[in-house]
Amino acid sequence: MTKKKILWVDDEIDSLKPHLLFLEQKGFEMHTAISGDDAIALVRDEQFDLVLLDEMMPGKDGLTTLEEIKEIKPHLPVVMVTKSEEETLMEEAIGQKIDDYLTKPVNPSQVLMVTKRILDTKKIITESRMKRYITDINKLNQRLYGVMEPQDWLDAARVLAGWDLEMDQDPDEGLLQTHGGSRRDINLEFTKYLEKNYTNWICSNERPTMSPDLLKKYMIPLLKGGNKILLLVVDCMRLDQWLSVEPLLSEFYNIDRDAYFSILPSATPFARNALFAGMFPDDISKNYRNIYREGNEGSLNRIEDVLLRDLLEREGVKLSGALRYEKIFDNTEGEALAKRTADYYQSEMVAFVFNFLDILAHGRSNNIILREIAGSEAAFRSLMKSWFVHSPLFSILKSFASRDFTVIVTSDHGSVLCSRGTMAHGKKDTSTNLRYKYGGNLNCNTKEAWLIKKPEQYRLPKFGLATTYLIAKEDFFFVYPNNYNDYIRQFSNSFQHGGISLEEMVVPIAVMTPK
Repeated sequence: MTKKKILWVDDEIDSLKPHLLFLEQKGFEMHTAISGDDAIALVRDEQFDLVLLDEMMPGKDGLTTLEEIKEIKPHLPVVMVTKSEEETLMEEAIGQKIDDYLTKPVNPSQVLMVTKRILDTKKIITESRMKRYITDINKLNQRLYGVMEPQDWLDAARVLAGWDLEMDQDPDEGLLQTHGGSRRDINLEFTKYLEKNYTNWICSNERPTMSPDLLKKYMIPLLKGGNKILLLVVDCMRLDQWLSVEPLLSEFYNIDRDAYFSILPSATPFARNALFAGMFPDDISKNYRNIYREGNEGSLNRIEDVLLRDLLEREGVKLSGALRYEKIFDNTEGEALAKRTADYYQSEMVAFVFNFLDILAHGRSNNIILREIAGSEAAFRSLMKSWFVHSPLFSILKSFASRDFTVIVTSDHGSVLCSRGTMAHGKKDTSTNLRYKYGGNLNCNTKEAWLIKKPEQYRLPKFGLATTYLIAKEDFFFVYPNNYNDYIRQFSNSFQHGGISLEEMVVPIAVMTPK
């Protein structure tokens, strides 16, 4: 292993020989200079990992030397060694981007400590991260092969999402591969669990919180308690994506985060209608007969405002004014909304639906540039965070932070990165989604997808006498036999939704109160 090279600059370097010997014994390669000019010449000609720089030297002093070193090697770590703790001096040094400072007299252990912190932090963090990851995954596996409860799956999703974000900070290829394998194993077990328990969930009053229960649990009690509510539904937002932007909002809000399960199919026409209506899709179909009559996917969410108003009425919530509802499809519409945010401050109940993430996920499948920019889950998270920071959504949230609103942020479903194709068999009028399908007399490989022949058992609507549903498992997506290769080429490594995975079905819900 190559030794780390340290340059120690001090006009009294001979007095530091015990320190130099100590650091050499600890495995560092030590070099010295007795003036600022000598140090600058060495930095220009050689590669060092760290500079220890005396602040008070005859001729060129430490601050001047520091400035010139940073011009030559802007990213070279520098530790200032000084006799003075004068505030203005240290502010000037910090302003020139020193990495740390030591106050004379220094002992060898102090120097070693700051040196290891700067040079070995990555190694120490990596080793610690691996140990913590193994501990977390072992705990999950112990629960996984025992008796899992719904809360255990929510916890598993949180652990996986938390590790997603931690690995974004400092990716390690080996750990990323291990994490990917753990995710696949856990999603496989989640699919098996749902096959045994999903129909029991949706027919029981003791079920975990699901799409139809969400607003009744989190929003209705607040409205009845006299709170003004801003409901923000960000279509297709995953738990890990929310976790990546949540810290940006913690400056403005106290945040109480939770998670719930999307219904199946984990897609907008079913999950978001269920969220706003407080009903499963079969009951929505009975009460609003035109919604699912034609089965046209593009029109299945056209009366969300009506569903929400009726939910409030059924739950006994009486607003003094009208419910304010807006659906935003792109940044232009969002910017226009952000400019008139003040128009909503007097309302008791405001609901905004942002469709940007869903459009981005779909657009990535069809746009080569987007696929290059967001080629992985980590890159997609980064793109989402970048969008959020500069988005009208963030502006709206900051503006409401100065008002007496409780803000509820959630989504209707997430998405999963699909890598494997599975055959679907159906007629031309079969729906087009790649993670779920409905139509007459469909068929599939039941090892890779659910085949639902009796929609009523899954609380789903019928579009005809022989309506069947296909719902993809894990990371599969549907392809047809006659264009198999084209679909595989276009949609492998694409984000889709509607199927069975923790990434699609475990959805964030955050209740935020202004600070």
